[in-house]
Amino acid sequence: MAETTLLSQELEAERAFLAEAKAALARMHHEVEERDVPLIGGEDNDERFTNEANERAKKMRTQALLDLPDVPLFFGLLDYEAGTLDDLDQIHIGRRHVHDGSGVPLVIDWRAPVSVPFYRATRSDRQRLVLRRRYGFSDHAELTGFEDESLVGAVETDQADAFLRAEIERPRTGPMRDIVATIQPEQDDLVRAALHPSVCVQGAPGTGKTAVGLHRVAYLLYTERERLSRGGVVIVGPNRSFLSYIRKVLPALGEVDVRQITIDELISQPATAVDETEAARLKSDARMALVLRRALWSHLGVPAEGILYSKGSQRYRVHDYELAEIVSALRESTRYAPGRDALAQRVAHAVLVQMERRGESPDDRTQNAVARSKPVKALLDAVWPKVVPEQVLHRLLSDADFLTHCAEDFTAEECAALLWQKPARSWKSAKWSAADTLLLDELNDLIERTSGSLGHLVLDEAQDLSAMQLRALSRRCRTGSATVLGDVAQATTPWAAGSWEQVLGHLDKSDAIVAELDRGFRVPDQIIDFAARLLPQIAPTLGVPTGVRTVADSLSIVAADEQSFTDTLITSCRTALAGEGSVALIAADAHITTLYDALRAAGLEPALLGATEDEMDTTRLVCVPATLAKGLEFDSVIVAEPSQIVTAEPRGLQRLYVVLTRAVSSLRVVHATPLPASLA
Repeated sequence: MAETTLLSQELEAERAFLAEAKAALARMHHEVEERDVPLIGGEDNDERFTNEANERAKKMRTQALLDLPDVPLFFGLLDYEAGTLDDLDQIHIGRRHVHDGSGVPLVIDWRAPVSVPFYRATRSDRQRLVLRRRYGFSDHAELTGFEDESLVGAVETDQADAFLRAEIERPRTGPMRDIVATIQPEQDDLVRAALHPSVCVQGAPGTGKTAVGLHRVAYLLYTERERLSRGGVVIVGPNRSFLSYIRKVLPALGEVDVRQITIDELISQPATAVDETEAARLKSDARMALVLRRALWSHLGVPAEGILYSKGSQRYRVHDYELAEIVSALRESTRYAPGRDALAQRVAHAVLVQMERRGESPDDRTQNAVARSKPVKALLDAVWPKVVPEQVLHRLLSDADFLTHCAEDFTAEECAALLWQKPARSWKSAKWSAADTLLLDELNDLIERTSGSLGHLVLDEAQDLSAMQLRALSRRCRTGSATVLGDVAQATTPWAAGSWEQVLGHLDKSDAIVAELDRGFRVPDQIIDFAARLLPQIAPTLGVPTGVRTVADSLSIVAADEQSFTDTLITSCRTALAGEGSVALIAADAHITTLYDALRAAGLEPALLGATEDEMDTTRLVCVPATLAKGLEFDSVIVAEPSQIVTAEPRGLQRLYVVLTRAVSSLRVVHATPLPASLA
């Protein structure tokens, strides 16, 4: 009884400390909000830029200090040996640094070096810790309890594993939560890896690779903020639904200035046409880079005659063979547009040499005048004409002979698949597909170098990216580093680049560290084992992931006849909703709307993923098209007709593997047609 009273008193003391820390955070926020930003007088661009930058910095700092009502301010406590720290023997670990009015820390940022033992300390390597405490919170960030893990004395039950399990199994609705309180040592190694070289994470379902990538961004912004602020940080996700799902993780960690976009949005040229699957696959192939290069440089001609430049009574001639040598030397030694400018300057220089031989003293102004003269401009138009990417690509996809000439590495059948059946009359009226926009982006870089470079690029679900997509991303991160996340077993696109070696090669990050996460914390082992039956067919080189959680009755297979199939699905959804947490019904894209309508007719009020950006914020039950399931998690998942998911697309088995591994607590598979052979 005395022990219970003591624990109750300590819990109340922790709640009082939480209130004190929240008040201190509110004070910090108020001080920044009320602080005047010093303005530099004057109207020149540099001063205006400085003032705008200061205003942005204040706004970002103000946002970062907001107390999010559903996010606990701290999640752990470290109790050190006496004398380890200067003035404190205990420190609370949280999502951001909080101090009292005199500068004494109340909460230490989880990214700070002093916080590392929270994730790394063990009984055999205590790192001078005596005790580690983990806190439990409600969904509204109310402190409900704590668990202490002693690192000295007699071995007790492993409360760390119990805390991890409780946190993972805590029912959830809405967007993805951060995992800052439950980061495991192998995850922490990746989160705290240096900015360079780049990092590639091969992660089986449920290993937390997405969360690791997001926490790595937060860590790098903490340790390398000045370097990264110059180029910025961008997270590229597979679709808008996925980005909506992860959107609250970084703000919860105090980082509000990270762009989260899809690759189509990054390329920023809208697609208005749709390719056949084979055409899209071929346009996404790495061989297209050489085809485009040949197509562009084929526009160069051979000088048919020399040029004559007149200045007063003087005549200066540059012969055709001299011009041909200049063009040959410049060809493909630079980008196309600068090469055209360089040709004008080289020809002008040849004229200036003749002037000097005649005793004249020409200067740079004379050379520029020659470069802009009519004879030189006429030469440029004839030998090195101006082109735009759309002009080159329109010719390539419209002219069979030109395509055959440029596509030496493609078969006749592949060239036929690439050609437009009904070409637009001109490049100005052409409609471009998503794959075309990547080809235009490649051509644009061949003509004029893509400017700027990101400081850090995060690619999630990178196994689905094509060679041409990766090349486009590489151009935007020439000098920066990358965090590449994915699972080759979940590669569902027909144009997937292949192995991580190939992916990193196309991204121009071949020096990246490749690490593997194979412990599935989030998906019960029964579900992992069931889905892993597909691995010999879809990813024979990968080992079977290991599940660390066993959840009773987490997997059920329900066979139904055609007449009762829909009713069985409705009953399954009702049963799942009787429990706690989020529920997803996942089916092939072609059938999900019909099932959504059936659930609505039954009075269940589901949301339909893809209809709006906040579907998972508004209801516990979500109907999910199979193609949008990747990267998402739900407490309970009902999968309808796996065979339809398999037959819906060329890499349907990979898609099914994704779908089967979305559940954190329970998976129910309902089918009226036979299961795929690997699962039967």
